[in-house]
Amino acid sequence: MHSLLPLAADIGARLKARAETVAISESSAGGLISAAILAAPGASAWYRGGGVIYTPQAFRGLLGLRREDLGDMRSSTEPYARLLARTIAGKLDAHWGLCETGASGPTGNGYGDASGHSCVALAGPGKFEISRTLETGLADRPENMRLFAAQALELLRAALD
Repeated sequence: MHSLLPLAADIGARLKARAETVAISESSAGGLISAAILAAPGASAWYRGGGVIYTPQAFRGLLGLRREDLGDMRSSTEPYARLLARTIAGKLDAHWGLCETGASGPTGNGYGDASGHSCVALAGPGKFEISRTLETGLADRPENMRLFAAQALELLRAALD
């Protein structure tokens, strides 16, 4: 977690300077993305909120999405991550929506993705969207969670350059 704090503080300063906000939807990062952002003093100026979308109940209850909204998409893919990034930004009226979805381990997920697989996506102003896939090859759950959070935060920081 400590390695994420300088990155998150830099993101916060950039968002504040731009008078923009972010909302987070994370899964296998388990809340580390939001925790890192919230560790920066003054985070209420740029952090709109977020959720750990780890179960179907969270998917429905926090995002208001139904299985039918996915079409042929599945979790832990870039299209799914982009959908959730757009959705969380809209739900929380944020300029940016950041999503992480994957398999932290020590085993893979039910879709056949190996431990260490993560997709992150960012949706922003002007219909901006970008996504990435990370394969760490690690079975170390806490380390994968940290790497997934770092990947998501790096994606956001790069967009704010």
